Amino acid sequence: MTNFWTYYVLTLSATMIIASTWLLWWTSKKRNAGDTANSVETTGHVWDGDLTEYNKPLPRWWINLFYLTIVFTIGYLAWYPGFGAFAGSSGWTSVKEHDADKAAEDKKLAATFAPYADKPIDAIAQDPKALKLGKAIFSNTCATCHGSSAQGAIGYPNLTDDIWHWGGSPEQILETVLNGRQAAMPAWESALGGPQGVTEVAVYLQSMRGEKVDSSLANAGKSRYDTICVSCHGADGKGMQALGSPDLTDDYWLYGDDARAIETSIALGRNGAMPAHAPIIGDTRARLVAAYVWSLSHAKTAQAGTGVSKQ
Repeated sequence: MTNFWTYYVLTLSATMIIASTWLLWWTSKKRNAGDTANSVETTGHVWDGDLTEYNKPLPRWWINLFYLTIVFTIGYLAWYPGFGAFAGSSGWTSVKEHDADKAAEDKKLAATFAPYADKPIDAIAQDPKALKLGKAIFSNTCATCHGSSAQGAIGYPNLTDDIWHWGGSPEQILETVLNGRQAAMPAWESALGGPQGVTEVAVYLQSMRGEKVDSSLANAGKSRYDTICVSCHGADGKGMQALGSPDLTDDYWLYGDDARAIETSIALGRNGAMPAHAPIIGDTRARLVAAYVWSLSHAKTAQAGTGVSKQ
């Protein structure tokens, strides 16, 4: 707060306190118009020659209550911040109160999460209470991208199926949650010789999935694929989890599987990012989320406690 605003608030507050005090005093004092004949106290206002207004001030106890509010105001401004830059004699601030409340709640949460610290993901997934905690954390942190049902959307993976670009073992899921993932699919239009090369590769990818396509375009696309794409996606198109490169032979395409979507992915590349959540939720809560996510496609395994993971 600059000096101008400090003095502005000081002046405004002091003026209002003084003005309110004076107004109470002035309106409550006795005023007599000199009507000694009837000994009636009036305000001194006269209309039509003989019409006067009686002075009927508020009861003294009521006036005193108003004075008490002024005293309370002065005490409040002396104890708490609010009088310009004066911090108040109590030392209270909303930041300190927030931090104290947060520390108390964090302590409660720490006690709640403590039993799951460093516990294996598949073991956590066998605990119904842990799964409820994991679902709550997921809903608060992950559902924005993956949806409340965890079925994802275009560009955001479905977490309930058996397809994992970066690996679906409990440890791999935890690593993804903690450290995040950064996809790196380059734009290949120039390297493929332009739109025609992009179309040829796209047609070849469709043929890998068993679709009926133009064989001449597919053959040309295979030649380009074997030169450029094979290093990440493999000769069989099955992809590599170590690189996060997807399987091109299944029915799950993160950015769409129609011809136009495939061509866009090839021509412009894809650079989806999963943020690292270790700084946001910490290790234990990340374990709870990972256990919940793992359980979505391993319900029977989690219930039976066998610890089998999907790959």
